[in-house]
Amino acid sequence: MTPDGLPSPADTGIDATLDDLFRAAAAQRPDAIALIDPPDRSRFTEGTARRLTYGEADRVISAIAGRLRRMNLHAGAVVGLQMANTVDSVLTFMAVLRAELIAMPLPLLWRRADAIGSIRRAGASALIVSGRIGATDHFDLAVNAAAEAFAVRHVCGFGDHPPDGVIALDDLFAAAEAGSALAIASERAAAPGRGTHLAAVTWDVATEGPVPVARSDIQLIAGGLAVLLESRMPQHAVILSTVPLSSFGGIAMTLVPWLLVGGTLALHHPFDSATFAEQCRNLRGDAVIVPGPLVAQLAAAGYLSAGGRVVGAWRAPEQLRRAPDWQESATSLTDVQLFGEIGLIAARRRPDGRPTPIPLGPVLAPRGAEGALTVAEAAATPKGTLALRGSMVPTGAFPPGAERISLPHFTADADGFIDTGYAGERGRDADTMVVSGPPQGLVSFGGYRFAVGELTNIINGLDRSGTLAVRPDALAGHRLAGTATNPEAIRMALRGIGANPLLVEAFGARAKIGSKIGSKIDDRRRTA
Repeated sequence: MTPDGLPSPADTGIDATLDDLFRAAAAQRPDAIALIDPPDRSRFTEGTARRLTYGEADRVISAIAGRLRRMNLHAGAVVGLQMANTVDSVLTFMAVLRAELIAMPLPLLWRRADAIGSIRRAGASALIVSGRIGATDHFDLAVNAAAEAFAVRHVCGFGDHPPDGVIALDDLFAAAEAGSALAIASERAAAPGRGTHLAAVTWDVATEGPVPVARSDIQLIAGGLAVLLESRMPQHAVILSTVPLSSFGGIAMTLVPWLLVGGTLALHHPFDSATFAEQCRNLRGDAVIVPGPLVAQLAAAGYLSAGGRVVGAWRAPEQLRRAPDWQESATSLTDVQLFGEIGLIAARRRPDGRPTPIPLGPVLAPRGAEGALTVAEAAATPKGTLALRGSMVPTGAFPPGAERISLPHFTADADGFIDTGYAGERGRDADTMVVSGPPQGLVSFGGYRFAVGELTNIINGLDRSGTLAVRPDALAGHRLAGTATNPEAIRMALRGIGANPLLVEAFGARAKIGSKIGSKIDDRRRTA
């Protein structure tokens, strides 16, 4: 056990899986509330808002897992997921694992240009989507992606009026098919080494484009344990998260802590300030997980209740050194710096409200506690960048057996460290580091990483008059600003090739992704 009485990887054993953690929680608290949908679910996707106990969630997970296996998907097949931040996404992710398949969440704003190549590269056998997310028809996107990626045999989804060829899953909330998947799970439970098997594939971005990153259950649990211990979430905590399960950071910050504490996970599809305020007020949770750059504004607007825990996700960790001091002494703040899909570092704010530098050497959690665990190790490379190693850091190429990708930040050195590419500045005692810049050639925009060279090539290939500038942004990390002789024509061309909407909007009104959120929060603060 950890100093706070929470489970550690050693407690669950080397063969522990995420499904093991869920089953343990469901067995202990079958009637406790496990999952809560966003109350404004109908605003961004179909279906009524759901509230499930552990027992109900367990039955739905088994029902989905059973249907997937009856599709004749072989054990270890890759299943792509592109879903809104709802109860459906959590249940489906867990069901894919229970069915002995590999979950491959795709970023929500990926369209044809990114999704098709990634689906082909991973050899995905099935796609599961939310039928509608915002104004985008993801049923249509998935069907067209399957038509171009010949490995995809099945398209499934949640939502009203699925088109021909799409397998609807909404009926499984009746859990009529729970029995078959239970037998599958019991067979796997006796298999040795199940916790080290490949569980999920997420997508990073290098200068050459998207890169698949494979992880086992144990590696995912290790990342989540680092966040859980440092933030000191209590057993059976109520957790409100705005971070979807579309990346290693989302899984480690949201899914794993919830499973480890056996608590209640409430979801928010980012970002609607009025709904978020309502959830904070009604849930009065033990922990709130939000984008790091929004933390100060949310606190100033009165959203974050005193006595709770705030976990801030910094997808552009170089922004953290410019973060304002944390003034809410009654509420703890834990900063989680996310280094793409390589790993994360979680650290509570210091007593003076300033961010905690990254220690070079063992990274302990909870820091300063007797018996703290080593959750990672950090080192400075000769180039002055940060390198990580440890139980959460990926170790193998994908697909399994494939030649290791020859990218500097994915190649381990002789000591097992992987260079994140993030530049850092040494502390006064030379034993710490503060991240000061992103990997060369990459920028972060609204939680997404882009290769600048790749974006430039796309624009030049469509319109030689088009130019793209990258500018710093206090909330989004960076913002893209495009110019062209005919901006609307280039927007239409980008939509035609299925480019990320953030790139499309760079040639529009140039509204910053964070500015809309910030203005809503400021409006509420003025009227509070």
